[in-house]
Amino acid sequence: QVQLVESGGGLVQAGGSLRLSCAASGRAFSNDAMGWFRQAPGKEREFVAAIRWSDGSTSYADSVKGRFTISRDNAKNTVYLQMNSLEPGDTAVYYCAADRYRRVRLQVTTGAYDYWGQGTQVTVSS
Repeated sequence: QVQLVESGGGLVQAGGSLRLSCAASGRAFSNDAMGWFRQAPGKEREFVAAIRWSDGSTSYADSVKGRFTISRDNAKNTVYLQMNSLEPGDTAVYYCAADRYRRVRLQVTTGAYDYWGQGTQVTVSS
């Protein structure tokens, strides 16, 4: 069983930055990946970014490329999402998720991830 705890959300003005953290505990495997998703009110949960623990390979949604950066600290079992140039459209609850299985490609669908955090609210004001 893996427990995920997100932190770092808050209220920020458009153009500002935030860094989200996701601390993973109970992790007993190393060949898995972590993802960030977000869900705005009235919308489906959508993929934001993913990273593989082993080699640090990454994947991003087109909407955040060049603005968001996902990274990991294996020693701390923590994944980060650095969000720059934030826009009101980035307002959502952000969720951290863990994929148990080693796959050829990083996954971008919610169904591929086995464990989820409780989420952290990010609000970007215009």
